[in-house]
Parts: sequence; C-alpha cells; structure tokens
Amino acid sequence: MTGALAGKVAFVAGASRGIGATVAEALAREGAAVAVAARSEREGKVPGTIYAVAERIAAAGGRALAVPCDVTSEESVETAVAATVSEFGGIDVLIANAGVLWLGPIESTPLKRWQLCLNVNLTGVFLVTKAVIPHVRARGGGSLIAITTTGVEMVDHGANAYWVSKAAVERLYLGLASDLKDDNIAVNCLSPSRVVLTEGWQAGGAGMDIPPEMVEPPEAMANAAVRLAQQDASGFTGTIQRSEALTF
Repeated sequence: MTGALAGKVAFVAGASRGIGATVAEALAREGAAVAVAARSEREGKVPGTIYAVAERIAAAGGRALAVPCDVTSEESVETAVAATVSEFGGIDVLIANAGVLWLGPIESTPLKRWQLCLNVNLTGVFLVTKAVIPHVRARGGGSLIAITTTGVEMVDHGANAYWVSKAAVERLYLGLASDLKDDNIAVNCLSPSRVVLTEGWQAGGAGMDIPPEMVEPPEAMANAAVRLAQQDASGFTGTIQRSEALTF
C-alpha cells in the first residue's frame, strides 16, 4: 500500500473499539500493517472485537492481524508482540491505548477499582512499551505513543483513579523520551482536546452529561496519531500533545 506509513508496522493496544479502533483503521489507511491488540475476542457488554476491526481493515484493502492481548499480563503481551513480529517482520509504531475508566471520588472508590485503573492504564502501558522497544530499536527508530487525557490537568475538578493513572503514564513517557533519544525513537503522549464519546465512555462515564461543544469526533485523535506515528527522535519527542491542537 501507499501512504505516509507505507512499509511500517503498528501495534495498537486497546484496538477493539473506540479511539483504538479508529486509530488502527487510520494507520492502515496510511499504509501501515496493523496488529489489532485487545482482550475482546467476543462481543460483550461493550461492543467491539479485535476480529471485527481487523476485518474492516482488510475489507478496505489494508493489512491487519487480530492479536489477543491482556495488557496486565506480561506473558500475554509478549505473546502478542511476538505474533506481530512473526507476521509482519518487526514493529515501528506503538499506540498504547488500552484503558479502563473510573471517575468516582476517591473516598468512594473501591480498592479493586483503584488497582484496576493502575494495572490497565499504567502497568499495561509499561508492559507493552517494554515489549516493543527492542523491536522498534531493531528497525532503526520509530514512534511510541501513549493515549492519555486532559483530565490530568483538571485538578480543580478533584481527583480520581483514572486521572491519576494517566498522569503517571505522562511522567513515564516524558522520561522515556530522554532514554530512547539515542535510539532514534520518538516518545510522545496524545490526548483528546475534548471528550470522545467512545463505547467505553458511554459505559463508564459516571452518567456525566457532556455539552455538544465539548464533544470531539474520534477522527481528530486518529489524524493526530497518524502524524505522531511518522515521527522519530529527529522530530517531535518528549511532548504531550492534544489532538485538535497538534500542529507541526
């Protein structure tokens, strides 16, 4: 295929629905071979599966591999990454998007919810990033992108497990950018500028009523991710980007 990412391989964690699925399809349209990675092998309470996304990519003329992946399990992550490398020959781009949402106040947050947010949103990013770095390095460079949230900055709105976990991811990636600069690997965070009403948000958004002017189409995230996926350490690295404000 032709396109800005022709010849590249992207591993998209959390790609069975929402932002991850939209980004995976956008990367494929730009020529990347895409590993569609997530736990969702069957339809559940929240719609979307890795196979459905991979099939849409293939139907549009792209290359995709559905890879089951639980980002909280190191063994599962390593198996998914190995399958991707076996199928496509390497990895150039990581989209660390897998996440769970919990916006409840701290005093009423069950410990298991707190731990789930940290396990998926933070440890999951750590595990997929750790697993793909050697493969991106072997390609001579590439781009690592973690999906975060503007809620990190909204301290006047209180605290919750979701924002805390995403703030930790931003610190992780800002430091990692320095560590990987000599390997020609760009490391950036990307968040929506406004709210993307994904299936996950609809299921876990605590019943919040979002005004229409605060809603962002998922395509804005996809377009921004495609631009960041083209980077290496000679371009943008060590930054926190907001989708609708991304200009370079």
